[in-house]
Amino acid sequence: MSKPLTAKERREQITAGIVAKTGIDDAMIERLVRHFYAKIREDPLLAPVFTSRIGDWEPHLRRMCEFWSSVVLMSGRYHGNPMAKHLPLRVDATHFDRWLALFDEAAREICPPAAAAHFRERAARIAESLELGISSHNGVLLRKGERFRRKPESV
Repeated sequence: MSKPLTAKERREQITAGIVAKTGIDDAMIERLVRHFYAKIREDPLLAPVFTSRIGDWEPHLRRMCEFWSSVVLMSGRYHGNPMAKHLPLRVDATHFDRWLALFDEAAREICPPAAAAHFRERAARIAESLELGISSHNGVLLRKGERFRRKPESV
């Protein structure tokens, strides 16, 4: 009888399965992150949100590579609180929809189909979670399927 796997061994096994299925590695993550944020910086809706908070993009891009490595490969490299960083932002469903559209576009341009699908599925979960957190932070409790919309004058 074999002994049970440790948490670290289980994580390594899951990561190896993801890599085998999708081909995602650190180089692909970095290409996607850099490509995606290049799109963000050119986007009329999202660029102002990001440039108001990010002065030096290189540390942010490295942090986002750590974040996506943790999200898609379970690497545990990212140590932070994305919700706390996003709560003060003046964003709503429109911003999250645009973020997802740009992410989807970047993933399809950079990644093979299985990897793009894996990234996009994780991105959709992240966007939904952040939108729910921001809406709640603003005193709006959403029901399943509802979206957070700010009044036009307050966006």
